Amino acid sequence: MVVMEKKLSSLLSAIECEALSADGKTPLDLNVIGITPVTDIVFDSRNVFPGSLFFALPGHHTDGNKYIAEAIGKGANVIVYQGEIEHDERLKIAKTIIKRGLDKIEDKNSVFPVFLKVEDAQAAMAPVADAFYDSPSKKLIVIGVTGTEGKSSTVSFVWQLLRLAGKKAGFISTVQYSLGADALANPEHTTTPEAPIVQKYLYDMVQNGCEYAVVESSSHGLSKKLNRLGNVCFDCGIFMNVTLEHLEFHKTYEQYRDDKANLFRALDENDHIKTVNNIERNIQPFGIVNFEDPASLYFSDCTKQKIIGFTTEGMAGKAAAETGKNAVALPKIPDEIPCMKAKNIAAARFGISFTIDAPDCSTLKAVNADPALPREHKSIHITATLPGAFNAYNIMASIIAVSGLTGKSFEELAGLISELKPITGRMTTIDMNQDFEVIIDYAHTPSSFETIFPPIRKRCAGRIFALFGSGGERDLTKRPLQGEIAGKFCDVVVLTDEDPRGEDSVQLLEDIAKGCRKAGKKDGIDLFIIPDRPSAIRKTFSMAQKGDIVLLLGKGHENSIIYKDYVMPYDEIAEAKKALQEMQHIH
Repeated sequence: MVVMEKKLSSLLSAIECEALSADGKTPLDLNVIGITPVTDIVFDSRNVFPGSLFFALPGHHTDGNKYIAEAIGKGANVIVYQGEIEHDERLKIAKTIIKRGLDKIEDKNSVFPVFLKVEDAQAAMAPVADAFYDSPSKKLIVIGVTGTEGKSSTVSFVWQLLRLAGKKAGFISTVQYSLGADALANPEHTTTPEAPIVQKYLYDMVQNGCEYAVVESSSHGLSKKLNRLGNVCFDCGIFMNVTLEHLEFHKTYEQYRDDKANLFRALDENDHIKTVNNIERNIQPFGIVNFEDPASLYFSDCTKQKIIGFTTEGMAGKAAAETGKNAVALPKIPDEIPCMKAKNIAAARFGISFTIDAPDCSTLKAVNADPALPREHKSIHITATLPGAFNAYNIMASIIAVSGLTGKSFEELAGLISELKPITGRMTTIDMNQDFEVIIDYAHTPSSFETIFPPIRKRCAGRIFALFGSGGERDLTKRPLQGEIAGKFCDVVVLTDEDPRGEDSVQLLEDIAKGCRKAGKKDGIDLFIIPDRPSAIRKTFSMAQKGDIVLLLGKGHENSIIYKDYVMPYDEIAEAKKALQEMQHIH
């Protein structure tokens, strides 16, 4: 591993701070402390090594200031903190500094730790990490993807298309990441990692010769409060949709939408002059929006850059399941904005096909052309081994993004779509010669349920079983909605642990069950509450018969189940296969 080293002086200009001694009162001379070496940017005291700059972050359950002594003991040279450090912690810090000084008395390179007090330690991480890693997003063409659903798939498809088009690219998503080579499983438990990890990944992409970076941009990542994606210079923003989720953090739908829209605002915050592989390039920025979402115009209005839209005309999402009095009119597409349309969508067990009606905006020149001029429309057929009608959205967004940034035509990119591979845990079929179909997906929101259930209902000859839960300590309002939607479209619902965290599992699942009962489900007949997920899977499989479809939802992309006091390693695909094998042995 190559160890980086920067002088503190090169980072100080990134933030406003007070440089203080360990007593928290005595100011330090910036010229003196500027020579302090920094070898890493760390926000978890367990990851501190000699030379680290440690961010002491405020938390929900504890205060990062309580870990400063531990960080210093491990060799941290710089401490960034906020607020006041309690007296007892000051004593621990003083003792640790004395011990460190005695242990390193013969080490000429040893330094006393520097304390930098800031107003907001969380927000300060992005600019400091950006400076430490030499602003890597200014050396990459960066595509951001936001939305309640579809982010991970769209990120993967954009990345795959770029590679298939001969471009070297990396990506960061919930499920996987790549630093320029093949995709790896994401070790983080968050959709958008903290800023030092984001900047480190982007830096590694630059070092590996990447031209492009595709970044899954969650509402938490885009929030100014957390600032995980602060200082990332985006060139293309993709908006998929926005529904009710994460309100425990954002508080209101409006704030949730506003935080997501920061991706489009970011398009106006840099000059888009990038030095990519040592060649200066002037990138023409643009935004891409799903015109079936009511918030599409809100996002479009958040940037001065050109906008391109896409739509299935209501045939691939929630609208496809709505008829008669339940149907809601789709938003009107502005005449002045070019829009790609998916028509004749055919979704089957192993793939999807459709035709795109594409305005002649398939090159960068045309993207920025005069909207008043007449546009030629082209009809292009798409075939993909990607199950789920919803993938029409993800495919169109990917084609528009890659075309706009590379100049490749829609036709050329359409010919590559058949080579796209689905991401692990997204409509993954498990076939071990059982009589019924098993599909694993990480759908976990009411809107994602409304998207995946209708097409499966349409093609299912037997019964549909849905097994799922909900995350603890968040999104209480979505639970009965999940239950009601599942109860409406599925024949049998099995409720089980997802990530209960500190909540009581049974009570959490009861919250979902209320919605199931509202939809007519009866306990012990077509509604079951089984907290232990492996047991729940086996119960579900035992009820399934020939022609049935079993959906295992919410966990397909994760490697653990989080409880109050421990994290249980867990692999949904492996567990499903194991359960099916056991059934075969029994029979």
